[in-house]
Amino acid sequence: MSDCHGTSTATVRDVRQPLVAIAGNPNAGKTTLFNALTGSHQKVGNYPGVTVESVTGTLRLDGKEIAAVDVPGLYSIDAVSEDELVAVDVLKGTIPGSRRPDLIVYVMDAGNLERNLFFFSQLAEADFPIVVALTMTDLIEQSGGTVDVQKLSNLLGVDVIPVVAHKKKGMRELFEAIERNIAEPRHANCEIGFPIQLETKVAALKERLARSGLDYGKFEIRQALLGNNPGLFEDLAELQELEEAVHHAKDELATENLNQPTLDLTSRYNWAAMVKLAVISDEGHKPMRSLTDRIDNILTHRVFGVMVFIGVMYLVFQSIYTLAGPLMTVIEDVIGGLSDLVAGWVTGAPDWVQSLIVKGLIGGVGAMLVFLPQILILFLFISILEGTGYLARAAFLMDRLLGWCGLSGRAFIPLLSSFACAIPGIMAARVMPDQKSRLATILVAPLMSCSARLPVYLLLIGAFIEPKYGPAWAGFTLFAMHFLGLIVAVPIVWLLNRGVIKGKRLPFVLELPPYQWPKWRDVWLAIYFRGKLFVTTAGTIIVALSIVIWATLYFPRSEDTAARFEAAYVTAYPDATESEISHHVEGKLMEQSLLGRFGKTIEPAFAPAGFDWRLSTAILSAFPAREVVVSSMGIIFNLGEEQDETSTDLRDAIQKATWPDGRPLVTLWSTISLMVFFALCCQCMATLATVKRETNSWKWPLFMFVYMSGLAYIFSVAIYQFGLWIGG
Repeated sequence: MSDCHGTSTATVRDVRQPLVAIAGNPNAGKTTLFNALTGSHQKVGNYPGVTVESVTGTLRLDGKEIAAVDVPGLYSIDAVSEDELVAVDVLKGTIPGSRRPDLIVYVMDAGNLERNLFFFSQLAEADFPIVVALTMTDLIEQSGGTVDVQKLSNLLGVDVIPVVAHKKKGMRELFEAIERNIAEPRHANCEIGFPIQLETKVAALKERLARSGLDYGKFEIRQALLGNNPGLFEDLAELQELEEAVHHAKDELATENLNQPTLDLTSRYNWAAMVKLAVISDEGHKPMRSLTDRIDNILTHRVFGVMVFIGVMYLVFQSIYTLAGPLMTVIEDVIGGLSDLVAGWVTGAPDWVQSLIVKGLIGGVGAMLVFLPQILILFLFISILEGTGYLARAAFLMDRLLGWCGLSGRAFIPLLSSFACAIPGIMAARVMPDQKSRLATILVAPLMSCSARLPVYLLLIGAFIEPKYGPAWAGFTLFAMHFLGLIVAVPIVWLLNRGVIKGKRLPFVLELPPYQWPKWRDVWLAIYFRGKLFVTTAGTIIVALSIVIWATLYFPRSEDTAARFEAAYVTAYPDATESEISHHVEGKLMEQSLLGRFGKTIEPAFAPAGFDWRLSTAILSAFPAREVVVSSMGIIFNLGEEQDETSTDLRDAIQKATWPDGRPLVTLWSTISLMVFFALCCQCMATLATVKRETNSWKWPLFMFVYMSGLAYIFSVAIYQFGLWIGG
């Protein structure tokens, strides 16, 4: 429904909804609380113009609806990384399309009270209305300690509600506190204990700047006086009188030695220590993390920890690689059955319409859905590992190995996942701590040899390596093809960080949370929203591109052309079977298609790598998805699309294929050249669509396509030419 101005009434209602921001330190239980508050009423996306993920939802409270946003975890309002800057902007309401929240629900970990109070004190000074959701109180009680919640509320000046979100304890009280504070906001009152001389000058400058129409908070002014906020002086560069006033105040503080940059930090932590001492009783307190410490002695050990890490990653890798197989087969069978069913319904339609519906549309949907099992299994494991606290330990172990090229330890999950499929690997790059390292990880993840490359390796190794050099070299070749991408990826990241992304490695600050059982509701919601996100965003692009590729492989063709190819073949081979005739005609039609003609056009470009038009067309047909290359080669070599990597007929046909001058088409060096091309080239439109979805731009998938294709071409030409040079 719209009003007379054409404005949706739903939109008006949304704008007027109160907005609650769920904020706090990482690992304080923020996501669990957000899930408990909003349930499945969530929307996952990116903030406008950046790749930082936004998670929004709706709280339903006594028939009222309240908008909620899950702010990325922060330790301080002094943002360092780009992700933290976005998170701070979300709180300030300066992100395009956002607004300053009406209330902050601050998730405070009672087990790490001092550190959590530090960020709380900064938010309090920024004049946000706040309600504290106090988590982990059950762990303190289990260890023999107690928390005086009422005293904490009095010291902070806001409502403090103890919650155990995954058990729904305290949620009703939290809902009521949210409603109460939206109606009558309460602002925190923290007596940090800054020197009176400093606070006097801060208050005077704030008032003087306000009179000039400049709205600066006490925190910003204090940081400037302590030498931590040069931005204020830059802002006042053209207001000489005000700039001099700030400089004068700073100089006066220096005479009393009150201009130390660490003064803000130490004052806040002294206050936080006082609060903790006042509200947490040590009587009967036992070490809270004794079990965690004992487990960490093994899991973070430089030898045993690495061994456990390899075992866990092997389990994850094998699970993605093998457990998804039966599910993918089921999807393929269902899509195949659906294709056959629909093909029967459209029998009377023109051939191109039948092909469009069955191979273009249904085939495109199948090409998208077949990735879903791998994605769901990956996020199942990531959610479990994160929920138990092991993911942080694994990142800690891998940081030294990956740090020299500019990646942090968190990159191992996306890179490892990409060995099964680049799509879940790229989506898993969301675990990276900042935007640039996430982008670097995304750009090299497809270099890992995914499962779709395996049929190509098996076909060529079975045809040219194993028969001549034996199974040992065949196995080594298969291993080398999988290892090649990782070897190439590391220097590529190094180069990207210095020439393209220009990222610098941020300090790797990592909190090791206590071990605990994962919250299964959080695990389920993570799997559900990741799967939904893939199907509704990248999936639509994949289906659209599938139809485009189908069209280039199908057109132009006509019944007269097919009849002419059939007549010529029957004349040349009178004893040919119906299947052989059909395969020949299909191969000739593909040769005449737009993609086939393009393959012939670019044959001179691929000839230095040892590829003729047939191999070039097979490569082009694999750009939508590598999975189709073997069946495409079956069509090109007149054997039909039902060929697979174990087909002896296809291996024989490739072995017997020659150039026009009679030279063998495929030799040892052209075999290696072709496998390396497939190992390094970005031949997967689903991957490109996912990169577009994750980076919010077509710039990076285009860059990835160009650099990986160029890299593959250069390596392939170099290998083949080297083989010719040594007489291969």
